Amino acid sequence: MLLIRNGYMIDPKSGREGELDLLIQGEKIEKIGNAETDFTVPAECQVIDAKGLIVAPGLVDVHVHFRDPGFTHKEDIFTGAKAAAKGGFTTVVMMANTKPTIDNAETLAYVLEKGKQTDIHVATCANVTMGMQGKQITPMEELAAKGAIGFTDDGIPLMDAEIVREAMKRAKALDMPISFHEEDPALIAQNGVNRGKASEYYGIEGSPKEAEYTLIERDLKLALETGASIDIQHISTAEGVELVRQTRKKGSNIHAEATPHHFTLTEEAVIKYGTLAKMNPPLRTEADRLAIIKGLQDGTIEMIATDHAPHAPEEKAKPLTQAPSGIIGLETSLALGITELVKKGYLTMTQLLGLMSTNPAALYHLDAGYLAEGGPADLVLIDADGKAVAGNYASKSVNSPFTGWELTGVVKATVCGGKVVYER
Repeated sequence: MLLIRNGYMIDPKSGREGELDLLIQGEKIEKIGNAETDFTVPAECQVIDAKGLIVAPGLVDVHVHFRDPGFTHKEDIFTGAKAAAKGGFTTVVMMANTKPTIDNAETLAYVLEKGKQTDIHVATCANVTMGMQGKQITPMEELAAKGAIGFTDDGIPLMDAEIVREAMKRAKALDMPISFHEEDPALIAQNGVNRGKASEYYGIEGSPKEAEYTLIERDLKLALETGASIDIQHISTAEGVELVRQTRKKGSNIHAEATPHHFTLTEEAVIKYGTLAKMNPPLRTEADRLAIIKGLQDGTIEMIATDHAPHAPEEKAKPLTQAPSGIIGLETSLALGITELVKKGYLTMTQLLGLMSTNPAALYHLDAGYLAEGGPADLVLIDADGKAVAGNYASKSVNSPFTGWELTGVVKATVCGGKVVYER
């Protein structure tokens, strides 16, 4: 058994918080209360003193790339899981742009079996279309039956509206979410860099905001038509946020996620950090960044997701227009949320934790993201005022513009399935 004592528990789902002790038996929380008056602590019990720490649900990231199978020089499921645990995540949802893609039962089984061998919960989406070619819908029903928990072609936008409509109908029938990478390639000259100050600096045309919000508008209309549960991934534009805001008034199955890099950085970072700040969709303007924060504040954007995208150093060392887009994010996500959103007064800690645990879990119908008796013993212990310098990553890759930043908010321990899987 495990007893977590003297911590300040926050459960975003119920709103319950306070100085409470948690007694864990096996993979479940057995008791929540005062260990001296409310329940008996067995003699043989591991004790963690959480005095001065926040005890919160294990974080849930619904957008990670573990590059396995196919690109394991960048990351694999084992190293990705270690990075997740270090960042306070007990559940992650893999994207399906592996090699081979997760459009078949064999690859799906490989990913899920390897995920079971890690210390955390590794779930995965399957693809919407075969080979991410946008032409033929995958056997969604079979893949759902074999363990996929959602569908996405993340990394490549779906351009055929009829394919999107049919995929939404099938996802709706399965009561499973379908997630969209919204960037129209016909409008993009060079991806990963905003069309504006950053593109002008590099003498390229870059990627305009219209590339994102025109596809968002199309898919929101299709979602209202079909009733499908959809996730607008890594939203980057003020226009996109406003479209989601207005559409959510008409339908409850509209969801959106924001990344820490999009609520922290602007296109200025691409000028400063080069390829380390190149990502799809790109970092935009200060007005866009503030619009994303406003969306997080008012519930338009319900989730924070990392889009953890590892790349090898030699890949990021290529010229800007040739280097791949994406950054790692699992190990800096919580600290960036605390530093940029909580400490600056935009969100409360409870709101941040809801965006990073309860809400993402709800999208995928996961038994996660809350603390309750009989619930899963997946927790994170946080020193909300502690400071640490980003770096020394558990991930195989180091492609992050945040390396060397001193951030507030330190994960002191991660508990998954009742076991301590990371301790600082």
